[in-house]
Amino acid sequence: MPKALLVDTSFSSWPILEALERRGFEVHVVGSNPNDVLARAHVRYHSIDYSNSVILGSLVDDLRPDCLVPGCNDRSYIACAAVADGREFAGIDSTYSTEIINNKARFREVASGLGLSTPRVLKWPSETPKGPVIVKPVDGFSGMGVTLVTNPSLREIEAARRAAMAASRAGQCLVEEFIDGQLYSHSAFVSGRRIVQDFWVIEYSSANPFVVDTSHLDTDLDDFVMHRLREEIETMTDALGLVDGLIHTQFIVCGSRFAIVESTRRCPGDLYSQLIQLSTGFDYPDAYIAPFIGTGVSASKLERRSILRHTLTGTTTLRFQHLSFSAPFQIARWVPLANCGDELYPSPKGRMGILFAEVRGIDELKRLAERAANRAFFEINRK
Repeated sequence: MPKALLVDTSFSSWPILEALERRGFEVHVVGSNPNDVLARAHVRYHSIDYSNSVILGSLVDDLRPDCLVPGCNDRSYIACAAVADGREFAGIDSTYSTEIINNKARFREVASGLGLSTPRVLKWPSETPKGPVIVKPVDGFSGMGVTLVTNPSLREIEAARRAAMAASRAGQCLVEEFIDGQLYSHSAFVSGRRIVQDFWVIEYSSANPFVVDTSHLDTDLDDFVMHRLREEIETMTDALGLVDGLIHTQFIVCGSRFAIVESTRRCPGDLYSQLIQLSTGFDYPDAYIAPFIGTGVSASKLERRSILRHTLTGTTTLRFQHLSFSAPFQIARWVPLANCGDELYPSPKGRMGILFAEVRGIDELKRLAERAANRAFFEINRK
């Protein structure tokens, strides 16, 4: 039986594990937290810190897996790229391309050179902001260390830079223009450096302005924006020599203008794969693992269901008891992440669960999304 090493133990990687098993692999998982879902649920769990590529490389040499599969976070992909360098593993980019994509400052620099649509980075402190700015770690995730400075001053920006650098493993940050618009994501599967299947998702943040917790497939995005973004993704794919597989991009639309926030090569978290699969019937986890196991991805006929994905989180620290919902819907899937009595921290650290709610038609879906985005969809511990 062929062997696969899945480098992640989070709940979002469970569909990836199942996809590998359906393909006939003996799957091993690796992570440093024994309380993670896959660490507790899977018998072939290896307890190591995979962010240390030397330690991960030693495990790879001992296990001798047939494929190495990144999970649902950037550190996983970065570690896999480092270990794959000099070893024969399919579907993983070079360390050079991986470093560019996963370092926001490097990505902005390269994207600007390619003429891609990205927010403009300020040369701080020599360049004075003319409007609101975002300060963020170059290697951050889940909104950690990100600050919106609406009325920039030297003191406020320096305070934001200190917070961003404290949240950065590299101790680095960038200051860039703030673009006020609607956030979307684009999940594209690439073969021969051309997009063969893609999906467009509209995204909202209700509990934390820098963390997506509400999303659904979009039907209204401007054709010109979609065409131009596809062109830019393929331009980036060519320029960086990216291998076949997933390219997942977040971008902001403001009128007829759009700006790429970031692109990643790993599977997005919070069970994004299940949003696509439930909404369209497309086997997203299987398409994701395809390049790592040496097979290809092709377009397929899609279904259409009106599914809302909502990650239930709080805005304050609380002791979780129960949830009360104030809108009718059918539960397509419910993934609990907390137990009654658990202490939960504000978003993004504390999640009660992930709900996939189904309604009848796009109009109902939009209304439900608006309620969820305004936190009028459910209440926590209502008396």
